[in-house]
Amino acid sequence: MTEKQKKMLGRIIAAFVLFVALLIAEHTGMLENVNVWIQFVVYLVPYLIIGYDIVYKAVRNISHGQVFDENFLMMVATVGAFGVQEFSEAVAVMLFYQVGELFQSYAVGKSRQSISAMMDICPEYANIEQNGVLTQVDPDDVEVGDIIVIKPGERIPLDGVVIEGESLVDTAALTGESVPRSAKAGDEIISGCVNGSGTLKVKVTKEFDDSTVAKILELVENASSKKAKVENFITKFAKYYTPVVTIGAVVLALVPPLVLGGGFAEWIQRACIFLVISCPCALVISVPMGFFGGIGAASKVGVLVKGSNYLEAVAEMTTIVFDKTGTLTKGEFKVVQIQPQGMTETELLEIAALGEGYSTHPIANSIREAYGKTPDMKRTENANEIAGHGISITVDNKAVLIGNEKLMKKEGIAYTPCQSGGTVVYVACDGKFAGTLVISDTVKDGAKEAISAMKQVGVKKCVMLTGDRKEAAMEVAKELGIDEVHAELLPADKVAQVERLLREKPKKEKLAFVGDGINDAPVLTRADIGIAMGSMGSDAAIEAADVVLMDDDVRKIASIVRISRKTLSIVKQNIVFALGVKAIVLLLGAFGAANMWEAVFADVGVSVIAILNSMRALKEK
Repeated sequence: MTEKQKKMLGRIIAAFVLFVALLIAEHTGMLENVNVWIQFVVYLVPYLIIGYDIVYKAVRNISHGQVFDENFLMMVATVGAFGVQEFSEAVAVMLFYQVGELFQSYAVGKSRQSISAMMDICPEYANIEQNGVLTQVDPDDVEVGDIIVIKPGERIPLDGVVIEGESLVDTAALTGESVPRSAKAGDEIISGCVNGSGTLKVKVTKEFDDSTVAKILELVENASSKKAKVENFITKFAKYYTPVVTIGAVVLALVPPLVLGGGFAEWIQRACIFLVISCPCALVISVPMGFFGGIGAASKVGVLVKGSNYLEAVAEMTTIVFDKTGTLTKGEFKVVQIQPQGMTETELLEIAALGEGYSTHPIANSIREAYGKTPDMKRTENANEIAGHGISITVDNKAVLIGNEKLMKKEGIAYTPCQSGGTVVYVACDGKFAGTLVISDTVKDGAKEAISAMKQVGVKKCVMLTGDRKEAAMEVAKELGIDEVHAELLPADKVAQVERLLREKPKKEKLAFVGDGINDAPVLTRADIGIAMGSMGSDAAIEAADVVLMDDDVRKIASIVRISRKTLSIVKQNIVFALGVKAIVLLLGAFGAANMWEAVFADVGVSVIAILNSMRALKEK
């Protein structure tokens, strides 16, 4: 409990003791013959103890032009009760309102603490060795290329590569994965995780502002600013609702006695009850809190949702489009076949390795690994990448082409097609076909279960887009149970396919795209929901995405669908419950069938129940 909450609890106890004493005095007849002004003053004491801040906020907001809020409604209602000499009810309303506010504050604080604990990943310092002594410095002061030392139990402050030591790293705060990951020399390591039992020396690869932990914290901080349609509706609803009920209360207080005759006291009391009931706290607090809880539940399983509007969109997702390499497959390519034509296998592999010497593509890496040596790039010149086709380069003064079938056709090379299921790289030398390299990629662990789980939660169509050959794409699609496949696509073709799918789907349904590469950024932006791989994905893809899978596990997409639908269900329950109860008690209050106690329940009670319901969104198995 915070210091502010403790002070409020003290005020509640003091006001409650005085209020009970006055009730006892009233019911024993001690106040029966006391002047009404003296009764007013003695009841005003507990009222001001418990409600002075409400009155102050109401007056201050009125002076700033913000008239219609819950503080104004409570002040008018209780002052009106004093005006018709219902002193005990005025104090009771303010007392129980403040009890409800304290409970709400505590509940909201608890939910925020839960999420803060999940995201408590910001490192306080980094250890740099200077003259043989470890010195703690601000992570902001560490530069790329510096060597930092991470002791056992310390949080990893910056992204980097392990150069010395071996340890197990706890990634639970980022990925939701309970099993620690091994980290040894040569392994990449990301900030925000906790080092296990071994000491690690790490060469920093990113400045703090560009590190994983900094980006995650930025995403979490900005998540609440992107509101769902339901939240925007509630904000607009409260804006018009409060003035309408205030005007309704004034009408209720003045019109019936003027039309029907009789005293004003009874109708003013009914109007006060009407105002207490009409406070929109239950909606204004519980709806954002429900979405806040949903985002927190997602972060528990290692998924970052950049705003409640995206969480709401995921609940309506029925079509999901996947990039293949790095998303459904590991992206760990290996050369499995070498088919030379007019030269030896060694010569073909050497030419291919030299040709791919400048490329960072996984396929190029696999060719260089198969070559087993560092290519002598002095033997090459005039390297030129042809988007979606391959590479043209001069090797030992020979014009070499390395790429797919499109490149061979484009350059008019007579080649022998290869029907292998893997990725086929065609090589031509001085205008003549030189052979093929067949490279295979393996399906990610859990990808098949992920597709099955998505269909179980209501995803109607799973589509795969890839720049790979049709045969390789069909092989992966058959293994995973993909509904629709489009292969041999350029980056622009992927956008075109997503545009087509967006046009074909029903208007109220949403389409998501899952990708990890730089070339996926335009498609991630164009889809209704962009889902990026956070661990191995490119910075551009993560920046463009709306949802980030921190450990690249596509099985978690089904979990996010469940979380989003549960969150939306809770939010709708709160709206229906709050409006339903208020509507019933408002009618009862207008006809004199509800007193201040029912009014307090319709405001504070409904708020507390709605908030407790919203807290369920935080829990995800």
